[in-house]
Amino acid sequence: MFIQTESTPNPATMKFLPGQEVLPTGTADFPSSEAAEASPLARRVFGVPGVTAVFFGTDFVTVTKADDVAWDHVKPAILGAIMEHFQSGAPVLEGTHQPASGHAEHDGPDGEIVRQIKELLDTRVRPAVAQDGGDITFHGFDRGVVYLHMQGACAGCPSSTLTLKMGIENLLRHYIPEVTEVRPVAA
Repeated sequence: MFIQTESTPNPATMKFLPGQEVLPTGTADFPSSEAAEASPLARRVFGVPGVTAVFFGTDFVTVTKADDVAWDHVKPAILGAIMEHFQSGAPVLEGTHQPASGHAEHDGPDGEIVRQIKELLDTRVRPAVAQDGGDITFHGFDRGVVYLHMQGACAGCPSSTLTLKMGIENLLRHYIPEVTEVRPVAA
């Protein structure tokens, strides 16, 4: 098994590509070791000292490390943990834990606007940020403000504010006049 790695715009996060499916659909976010209870793979990766977050996409694992840890010190152990997991035949997720579709539900008078926002996120934004090892999902819409949840490499990325304001906000405002601003929400 050969696992490729890619750097991301977030210097504390690296994308690992095991060359096989990680999740059939959706994503799974483990912002702490406590959140990894339902995933044998995430638990193995969190077993590497210095790992602070793990995120799964369909064909990648994104790992975030502590600022005081060098990639040269943790990357080999992370590669080993991912390889051991896939060679063990254990599932990526256990029990009833299902990958997230990502978007929060929204009922109310702005249903059509929210549908358009989600469609633009799914077709224009999410594929691009998945290339960088992250995900951005709809959290809410209130009086012109779109609230988005940033995961994986996007969470805590130094360029995330620029991505939100210059990229996503401009895109949504261009196609949906009712959108006035985009803001991130905490996990």
